[in-house]
Amino acid sequence: MIPADEFYAGLYRVIPASGAFITDPADRVLLVKPNYRDHWGWPGGHVDDGEAPEAGCAREIREELGLELPVGRLLTVHWVPELSDRPYALVHFMFDCGTLPDGDGIVLQEDELDAYGFFTAEEAAGLLPPHLLDRFVASQRARRDSVCTYLSCGPEAFPAAQSS
Repeated sequence: MIPADEFYAGLYRVIPASGAFITDPADRVLLVKPNYRDHWGWPGGHVDDGEAPEAGCAREIREELGLELPVGRLLTVHWVPELSDRPYALVHFMFDCGTLPDGDGIVLQEDELDAYGFFTAEEAAGLLPPHLLDRFVASQRARRDSVCTYLSCGPEAFPAAQSS
């Protein structure tokens, strides 16, 4: 019999992350611009050790935006494969965090974020890589249709990021 520590050490690992899907009254989606990457994204981030994805989402909203918002239902689960700069696959949970009138009360975490804005899918297409634009559109649809959506993108979605 394999000892438990050896068994678990040999299992495939994934990184859990969560994001907040927040809109303004015109249904534009809140995106933030991290200073440590080239593209925009949602308020959110990696789930801490021992933390549930919805708790991680609430924590990230507090840390990144200075807001206490209710974390609602799960909209999208997105599987993203490992990349050359990230040795593990990512499982991203997108939660509905409601509507915020015109960014009222947002205080950006200045050491990580440079800007925020509310965007339509067409506007976001110039700010997000294709797999994140897919998540944007799927989350809009999931909210509108009161469903939960699963997305998966294989390594072919990241040809330039793969190591040889």
